[in-house]
Amino acid sequence: MRNVAVVTGTRAEFGLLAPLMRKVRSSSSLNLQVIATGTHLLPEFGMTKNEITQMGFTIDWEVSEIMRALTPNDAARQVGFGIVGFTEAFQSLSPDVVTLLGDRYELLAAATAAFFLGVPIVHLHGGESTQGAFDDAIRHAISQFSSLHAVAADEYADRVIRAGAAPKDVYVVGGFGIDSIHHAKRLTRLELESDLGISMSEPLFLVTYHPVTSGPHDTLAETEALVHALESFPEATVVFTSPNADPEHHVIREVIQSNVRFNPNWHFFDSLGSEKYLSLVAEASVIVGNSSSGLMEAPALGVPTVNIGPRQAGRLMAGSVLCCDPNEAEIARSILRACSPDFQESFGDMENPYGKPGASSTVLNLLESADFDSLLQVKSTCGD
Repeated sequence: MRNVAVVTGTRAEFGLLAPLMRKVRSSSSLNLQVIATGTHLLPEFGMTKNEITQMGFTIDWEVSEIMRALTPNDAARQVGFGIVGFTEAFQSLSPDVVTLLGDRYELLAAATAAFFLGVPIVHLHGGESTQGAFDDAIRHAISQFSSLHAVAADEYADRVIRAGAAPKDVYVVGGFGIDSIHHAKRLTRLELESDLGISMSEPLFLVTYHPVTSGPHDTLAETEALVHALESFPEATVVFTSPNADPEHHVIREVIQSNVRFNPNWHFFDSLGSEKYLSLVAEASVIVGNSSSGLMEAPALGVPTVNIGPRQAGRLMAGSVLCCDPNEAEIARSILRACSPDFQESFGDMENPYGKPGASSTVLNLLESADFDSLLQVKSTCGD
């Protein structure tokens, strides 16, 4: 049996990984090892490690050294502490391969530890670009540490190859968000209202706004602009989900939570869980904010997105995505346009740039069949 360690640090990434994790767990030649870290271990983010176990997975190791970061200094320290924690985890679990999805600083710590311990890495969703987040550089760094690459689109494969990966080690598998929609059980609107304890009138706005961590920005002013723009739609039901744990996330939380108290149709949730979140995406009139789910899952479900600011700049975007600057007037105009029948009719036949379901099945085959010893030998000698 080949030990496959899957690292997860956030609710969003776990939702994307869950279909692959199920397939690994059911494989006759693979043994799943789950390592949880980051916001999964924090009550203020919903203690989402409980979601992992509620879905039937066993958490084999918790890397508690990585938690929250209020400032860039915190993030840098977290990576250092995390390398120590992941080194201990990998030495204890002895994985044959580590699977990492995306670009979080938790994963940079995991990739660094795995690289120096000689554990091969399969990197999912590499080659992408998010110019408004330090995740952009982290993603490319993880790709450099990795032996195999499963990317979402041809453009991303080209970028990974130009950065030095061998073409034979790069596979275009589509987006894992598309796969998660295919595998998820969706709740009805009535079930959502009952589970969440809210009433959802039309229009329904689903809002997730994460910190911008690269380039000039003013988190307080930009979050206040978002809130004021939403106040232009007093009839709307607005469901906020918590920002991630990047520096200045507490600023976003405080602004949103202070305003939710004065708007009876507004609701804030630390974490919805992957099934409730995808169900809400499907029911929403528009997705608002700067989450990658507005670029991948929302278009696959035919739901328009208002993508605010530079955080996702550089990513492939479907015709259902409207981009705007982080100011009140632009956000309000974009929401109004996204909800208009003319705009929604305009992307009825669009092709999603992130492909079709099947990513988890393709990666499962790679995990079962790849000769990682050979890949590591090539990686270790390429600089000689």
